[in-house]
Formats: sequence, structure tokens, C-alpha cells
Amino acid sequence: VNTPKDPLGNPPPSEKDWPKEDEEDFFLLDPNRKRDVLPQLSRMINKLVMQVFESAMEIIERRAMLREAQKLKVQPKKCFPTDEFQVTERANCLAVSGKYIFVGLSMGLAAFNRCDFRDVCAWDEAKTEICAIHASDLGNECHILLAVDEMGLAWLFCFHKKSFLLIKILNEVEDISQRSTCVEVVLSRGGDYAGILLQGNTKAWLEIYQLPKDSWLTEMEKNAGAEEELACSERTSSCSSEVGTSLLQELPESASQADVELDPPVLLLTVRPPKPITGTSFKGPLDALKEVDDGSMLGLGYNHLIKDSQWELQEAIFCSTYQEYLEAEGVIKEEIPRYAIFHFLLPSRILVGPEMKVQPDIPVGIGVHWNGNHNFCLYLLNHSLKEKADSDLKPDVVWPCAAPIACSAVSSCSRYLALAGEDATITIWDKHLGYPLSVTAILEERFIRSIHFL
Repeated sequence: VNTPKDPLGNPPPSEKDWPKEDEEDFFLLDPNRKRDVLPQLSRMINKLVMQVFESAMEIIERRAMLREAQKLKVQPKKCFPTDEFQVTERANCLAVSGKYIFVGLSMGLAAFNRCDFRDVCAWDEAKTEICAIHASDLGNECHILLAVDEMGLAWLFCFHKKSFLLIKILNEVEDISQRSTCVEVVLSRGGDYAGILLQGNTKAWLEIYQLPKDSWLTEMEKNAGAEEELACSERTSSCSSEVGTSLLQELPESASQADVELDPPVLLLTVRPPKPITGTSFKGPLDALKEVDDGSMLGLGYNHLIKDSQWELQEAIFCSTYQEYLEAEGVIKEEIPRYAIFHFLLPSRILVGPEMKVQPDIPVGIGVHWNGNHNFCLYLLNHSLKEKADSDLKPDVVWPCAAPIACSAVSSCSRYLALAGEDATITIWDKHLGYPLSVTAILEERFIRSIHFL
């Protein structure tokens, strides 16, 4: 029997078994095909390594681009406090007027000097917490302050020569159950007018006051002169006999304890939110045209000939058509609004007639818009007594908008007005000429909560 010398098996590979490449066409071949000759495991590892490497390079390039873009941006200037002042209670709010800083504390008010940040004086007689404060410089070292406490009371103060003087609590009533809560206060520039937004149990309204600052300044000057005379009498009395000194000192004490009485502010306007539009009360078109010719309620949508039955039929058709969407989102009944944003407006062609005599730096009207309402209403501040007594005051000018107004702002010169709607559009109006300058639409599904001029 013949047996093989070597055991059966596969012969070892040699260079002769390797794939031969055509030396003439090697530059036409795909270099990546060289990996095909590698085992499958090696090809997978090589592919994963290349993917990791490419991803890392993409991240590095992206970060480098972000660093370059950040260098091109204007870097904000870092500001550090130059000085500080300490208060005895928790500080809730502050306002700056003239050379003083007024701070609302958890227990009263405090005034600080802006130059040396020293405590000038404090007021804590009522033991109340001040949550918001507005201040305006009246001149002659006299400042007017309008503050709101935690109970919703609006406090009107006069600050003169390092002392606080309470003028009046604007929404104070004898019956506590009838008390209204102040949710917003605005003080006009120069301290001529003040406005407070009040809320009751089921309603809200806006009260505009005229501040008699001229009489306040006159009274403060008289009081300052009386104090100087008393100080002179004290100095002269120190040179006299002890008996004369004791007699003269009794008079200054009694005079210094006398409170200064200032004239209270005058209520000018009471603005209430617009009522929901209901069915017409006119018998025919002529009655509606008479109201339009009269100019009352023009622009608010009240002068129409739609009956209650037509409103009900339209609402029924709408609900039946879009019942699926209304059930998903929930239907909210139209209610009388309870919050408003208002601004004091300087003279312009819209608010001032050709025969009206006004001063350029004193407001002549207010602009109001209630939440959920499409109209921006303008009211003049020179209404007659008959109109002031009317509980349902009509606006003098109405600017309707396509969408409900979410927020608004007035420029420092009071010429430009910005209205932001709930549909995320911002309209800039030229209040002096009465036409829009620009309309800007923000991205969809955005809601503008506040807007300011810089």
C-alpha cells in the first residue's frame, strides 16, 4: 500500500495566488476596492474608524465656525457695581427721581442720596409693605411718589427736603367690603397726572387724576420759609435769658408739629372696559346713521343693524361647523376684560384740534387697550363736567387692529406708538400724522408679552 508522505490539507497561500492588477490601468481603479481583499472583520473595523474620524472632524469644524462667529459679534461690556447701600428691610422695588433713590421696603419707604448713597430719611408709620413705586421730579427739591402696597392700596406721597408727606390714599374707602384693589399705577412725566387701574369683585376700571403740583410747590415753599424763620428765632433766643428761651422754644415745637395740608388730587376721568357687542337697539338704518353723524361710539362696532336672533343664528352655524375643533380647544365665553395697559400721550395732530392751546411737555390724553380687545382707544383729558360724570365714557379716537392687542409701548418723545398683536405682529404708528410706519411679523406660534423703545 502506497501512503502519501504529507497529510491531506490545503496548500499554504503564496504570492502567485494574490490578485494581479493590470499595471497599465492601475490609475483607473477605485482605491477603495483594495479593501475588498481584506477579511470581512477588518473591513467593518476600518469602516467604523473612518466614520468616527469623519464625525469628529465635522464637530471640530462646526465648533471652529461658532468661535469665529462669536468673535465677529459685539461683545457686551461687563459692568461692576461702583458702590452699594444697605437697607434695614427687604427691598421690593425702587425708583429714581432727581438726586434721590426711593426704595420700597417690606416695612415702609426709604430715600437715599445718589451722590454718596447715604440714607436720607425713611417712612414706616403705616407698617405696610410697598410692592411698586413710581416717582417724578417736580423741581425745587420736591418729588411726587405713587406707591402700591401688598393690600392693593395706592399711596400718594410728596417728598420735600428730606421728609415724606402722605397726601392721600387714592382708593381708600370707609367700608372695607367695598374696597377695590389697585393692580397698576402710572405717573406722567413731570407729575401732572396719575392713573391707577382698579379691580373690584366683578369689574375693573381706570381712574385718571390731575395733580395740583403748582399749589403743592407753593405750599412747600411757604412751609420751608416758616421753618427758616423758626430756626432764626431759635438762634436769637439762645442769646436771651433762660426765661425768654423757654418761652420761645415752646412756639417752635408747636409750629413744627403742625402737619402741612396739601390739596388732594382731582379725579378727571373714569374709563371702563368696552361692553361686548350685542344685538342692535335701532329700529331702522336712519337711527344708526344719526348716531354715526353724532360721532358717538364711532369705531367700537356698536352702530350696526344686526339683531339678537341673527347673532344667535350665526353662533349656532359656527359651532355646528367647527364643533370638532371647539371641543378640542375648549370654548371660552366672551367676558368683560379686567386688565388694561395705558399711556399718557403728549400733544399731536390726532388728539389736539387747531384751536386748542396746549403745552408741548404736558400730556393731553391717554391711550388705553384692554386685554383681548382689538381697539386702541384715545381719550382727551379736557372733557367737560357732564362727560366726566358719565359712567360710560366714549373714546375720542379709536384705532382698530386686525388681532387683539397683547401689549403696547410709547416712545420717549410720545410720537411713535408700537402695538403688538396676539398674532405676533408689531405695528409702529406715527401718532403725530396718524398712519402706520411699519408692520413686522414674528415667527409663527410666538406670543409677544412686552415691547419697549430703546
